[in-house]
Amino acid sequence: MALMLCSTFVMMTRSAIPEAGSLEGKYAAVLEDAAPVRFPGIVPEGSPPDAVGDVDCNSPMHWDGDTVYMFYSVQHPFRSSGSDLSHLSRPSKRVSFDNEAGWKMGGRWIEATHKAKDGKLYMWYHNEPFVLPSKTAPRIGCMVSNDNGMAWQDLGIILEAPPDSNNLESANYYFVGGNGDFAVVPEHNGEYLYFFISTYNKDVSEQGVAVARMPYGDRDKPNGKVFKWRQGRWDEPGLGGHVTPIFPAAVDWHRADVDAFWGPSVHFNTYLNAWVMLLNRAKDKDWGQEGIYISFNKELSEPGGWTKPVKILDASQLEKSKWYPQVIGTDAAKHETDKIAGRRARLFVSGLSKWEIVFLKPGEKIPVHESSSSMGQKPSEPQQ
Repeated sequence: MALMLCSTFVMMTRSAIPEAGSLEGKYAAVLEDAAPVRFPGIVPEGSPPDAVGDVDCNSPMHWDGDTVYMFYSVQHPFRSSGSDLSHLSRPSKRVSFDNEAGWKMGGRWIEATHKAKDGKLYMWYHNEPFVLPSKTAPRIGCMVSNDNGMAWQDLGIILEAPPDSNNLESANYYFVGGNGDFAVVPEHNGEYLYFFISTYNKDVSEQGVAVARMPYGDRDKPNGKVFKWRQGRWDEPGLGGHVTPIFPAAVDWHRADVDAFWGPSVHFNTYLNAWVMLLNRAKDKDWGQEGIYISFNKELSEPGGWTKPVKILDASQLEKSKWYPQVIGTDAAKHETDKIAGRRARLFVSGLSKWEIVFLKPGEKIPVHESSSSMGQKPSEPQQ
């Protein structure tokens, strides 16, 4: 059964905080302006020291001892490292794949990582093989590394859209179909890895954000071990299977006026004891950003338990590059990352953070020292 997790979740910025005490029975979060922080990103060789690096997908992090590692991808991934989020090196060398020689299946972006107890680092990549001269239908593959992600062994493609599900007449600027733009997180009990994927099937009923899972013990041999969620069951194959989106597209991805969520990032919030998902919302064929949204769930195993997405940032509040929202935990002592964060964390969009995000439990009042600028305005409403 789906868990009720305060479906009337409230999101507020500093200029739109309701009166203290009005949050009872609701999850809430406050965005606070903060000094800008950027991921190093990827910069062309020979760029000046202050050049802004590119970020073209989710940027996953992991810790190994006292060192944190982060990946950035534009067709191909790079890695940086440091003592914490604020001291990451500028990447100077791209990572390597064991099957690069002769590879002709398009770019590969690292979207998610997981450091296992045995020291192996797993990553899942978004791949864009060519379908038309200028368009693709993405798919998802898996790799493993023994050196924290500089050298990777490709374990193959594990998630792909059904055969003949591409719309070759699509008005979309980039895609004609496929499964991609995703997040991967492990369940607390270690039983499954969960995949939250964007789906671009020609059938609008299968478009939106969907979910799949794989037994954790199959991570070294993942082929054929991933199953998609459809109509309440986990029995659709990862390769070619169908889905029931947890957040369906409101308007067909292949129309010029598309209206759909995509590109989820997911973390476990230790303060709320709940999972948090951020989403992009596309409003046209060129992937124009309508806004950044947030949703919550108590259990990964309950796809129907996610709360209705609520807007936390409008496109007008973002810079030119407006995609890829992520919550990043900043407590180095607790080894927080993009996959785990506490009450106070950083909100990044396209590798830039100008905000701290503060989470509040159901029934928790906003402390006086955190609500002094309250304007009493109405918070953002969920998407209908």
